[in-house]
Amino acid sequence: MSNDDEDDLIFKALSHRVRRRLLDVLKVESMTTGALCALFPDLDRCTIMQHLSVLEEAGLIVVERRGRERWNHLDALPIHAIHERWIGPYAAYAASMLSRLNKALPEEVS
Repeated sequence: MSNDDEDDLIFKALSHRVRRRLLDVLKVESMTTGALCALFPDLDRCTIMQHLSVLEEAGLIVVERRGRERWNHLDALPIHAIHERWIGPYAAYAASMLSRLNKALPEEVS
């Protein structure tokens, strides 16, 4: 799979608010699927499982089976890769521009 295909999966996974909320929860701690379902009482278990499946396919979560339980763990590396490609360079550029602007402004006289 190409990098662009992987990025498409990640952006698709992040495009839905429920999946972003699931990732926010998993950022704090790993949880079982049952515990995640309990946090989203307005959604049925099948819907949560579908969202988790999309996140797993995108590589944003790692699933570990322990007996009858399914533990979901956040894998932040794909998000970090997106940050490095898309956000990092723009943030560095913005910081550079602010630094130049700060140097160009005359110093305030007390």
